[in-house]
Amino acid sequence: MSILSENMRYLRSQTGTSQQKTADALVITRGRYAKYEDGASEPPVELLIKISRYFHVSIDLMVSADLRKISLKELMELPDNRILLPVKTDETGEKRIEIIPHKASMGYLEGYSDPEYIENLQNISLPFLGSGTYRAFPVEGDSMPPQKDGSLIIGKYLEKATDLKKGKSYVFVTRSEGITYKRLLKAEKDTVTVAADNSFYEPYSIALADIFEIWEYTCSIATEEFTKEDFNTDQQQIIELLKELKKEVNELKK
Repeated sequence: MSILSENMRYLRSQTGTSQQKTADALVITRGRYAKYEDGASEPPVELLIKISRYFHVSIDLMVSADLRKISLKELMELPDNRILLPVKTDETGEKRIEIIPHKASMGYLEGYSDPEYIENLQNISLPFLGSGTYRAFPVEGDSMPPQKDGSLIIGKYLEKATDLKKGKSYVFVTRSEGITYKRLLKAEKDTVTVAADNSFYEPYSIALADIFEIWEYTCSIATEEFTKEDFNTDQQQIIELLKELKKEVNELKK
């Protein structure tokens, strides 16, 4: 077996996905994918690029290094492993902030590193943000009050997972959840634990190997006016009661 096939087998096992699910993501048959993992054949360049993006590992590392000898945490922190982030500028050279609309949030998983995909996104400019690379992501649901469903979170691109800070909120682009906006509770060797600000939702962990991108909260754009009810303590009490009810229902199911 080639280094590439060994690495493909290893990376898939670390993400806990089946050959069928991986093949579906690459838009090929399971039989064809299995041949690449078995080393029976080599993928063409176009497919190799897709495989690299899917596992979030550079082609150079995929074909030249035994990834079993590199921890996933160290792999994420290797500067040469980061797939180049497409950045759009205007005619004056000023960076633009691409907006990921609700309807395109799942498509972002396929096109986040594709310059052509990024080029076709709507964009805005917020000069007061200063240096850095920014992107706007949609808020869905009620997990991060007072941010409402439909609001936009402007995030600054985070180069390394080691730059994460406990207590700050981030947009995580992950293989399993897509785009999710949560607050960091703790960062460990291979995982991060995040939580919603709405205490009705339980904290949970995300494997570092499952994370494609991390964007640190810088500001938000509300698409609806805030009301007094958004900051009503009675609503928070109702949330706590619902949380307790949820807990009791779960206990009854056991």
